[in-house]
Amino acid sequence: MAEEHKHEESIMEKIAEKIHGHDGSSSSDSDDEKKASSIKTKIFRLFGREKPVHKVFGGGKPADIFLWRNKKVSGGVLGAATLSWILFELLQYNLLTLFGHVSILALAVLFLWSSATTFIHKKPPHIPEVHIPEEVVLQLASGLRIEINRGFTILRNIALGRDLKKFLMVVAGLWVLSKVGSSCNFLTLIYIATVLLFTIPVLYEKYEDKVDHFGEKAMKEIKKQYAVLDEKVLSKVMSKIPRGAFNKKD
Repeated sequence: MAEEHKHEESIMEKIAEKIHGHDGSSSSDSDDEKKASSIKTKIFRLFGREKPVHKVFGGGKPADIFLWRNKKVSGGVLGAATLSWILFELLQYNLLTLFGHVSILALAVLFLWSSATTFIHKKPPHIPEVHIPEEVVLQLASGLRIEINRGFTILRNIALGRDLKKFLMVVAGLWVLSKVGSSCNFLTLIYIATVLLFTIPVLYEKYEDKVDHFGEKAMKEIKKQYAVLDEKVLSKVMSKIPRGAFNKKD
C-alpha cells in the first residue's frame, strides 16, 4: 500500500510538472510574441510605408521591371529610353522622321524576305500578331484615375486653407520643378525621371534598413524645425488671417 501510494504521488508530481512547464512555455511564448510585436511597431518606414517595395509598385510585371527582377527586360527598357534620349535630344532627330524611316526599313526587309522565300522554297518569316490586352489597359486607367482624383482632393484641401504644412510642401515642390524645368527641356526631364525610377527603388530595397534609419533621424529633425517655425512665424501669420470663410460648409 505504501509503495502504491508513493507511485501515485510520483505520477501526480510528474503531471503537475508538465502542466507548470506547459504554462511556463506558453507564457514565455506570449512574452516573446509581445516583444516581437513591440519591435515591429517600433520600426520606422520611409513615408509611412507598410508594404514591401515590390507591393508598393503593384507587385506585378511593372514592379519586376522597376526593381530589376528580370534584368534583361529592365536593361532593355532603360536602354531603349537612353537611345531615344540620345536620338531626340543629342542628335536632334525628329520623332516623325525616325518613325517613318524605321517603319520603311522594317516593312521593306519583311516584304523582301517573304517574297524571297517563295523562290528558295523556304517557310516565310513568322510575324506574330500584336495586340494590347484590354485588362492591362483597364487596370492602368483605373490606377491612374485613382491617383489623379487623390491629387485633386489634396490640391482642393490645400486651396481651402485646411493644411498649411502640405501647402508649404507643394509650393516648395513646384518651385524646385520650375527651377529644374528652366535648366532642361521636357524630354530630358522625362529621361531623368525614368533613370531615377530604375535606380532609386532598387537601391532603396537593397539598403532599406539603413535608409529608413537615416530617414527617421531626418524626419525628427524636420519636425523639430517645423515646430519652431510654426511657433514663431506660422501661428502668428495664421492668427491674422480671418478663418470665418474656412469654417463654412462646402
